[in-house]
Amino acid sequence: MTLALLIAGSLAACSAYQKCGLKGCPGDAEITAQVQALFKQHSELEIPRGLGVQTLDHVVYLTGIVDTGLERSIAESVAMTAPGVTRVVNSISVRNPVR
Repeated sequence: MTLALLIAGSLAACSAYQKCGLKGCPGDAEITAQVQALFKQHSELEIPRGLGVQTLDHVVYLTGIVDTGLERSIAESVAMTAPGVTRVVNSISVRNPVR
């Protein structure tokens, strides 16, 4: 299932790449920086989590591993609050999905 999510995210990223080029769309780098800054305000999302954030055409792509489904949901919700974000593709894996 994780592989399917990664493929789906990659396909969406490919279409944005063609539209915006190698450096991304205007504002994407700022959105990525804002999401990363917001994550720093949530101790459960800080390093050593090492969550990846990439923005293409105002769509934020999240990757990495967290301990619980709640942390995964928090990451998505927090990313969605950043100005300019139109959608979040959450490919974060849960280490202990039973919690």
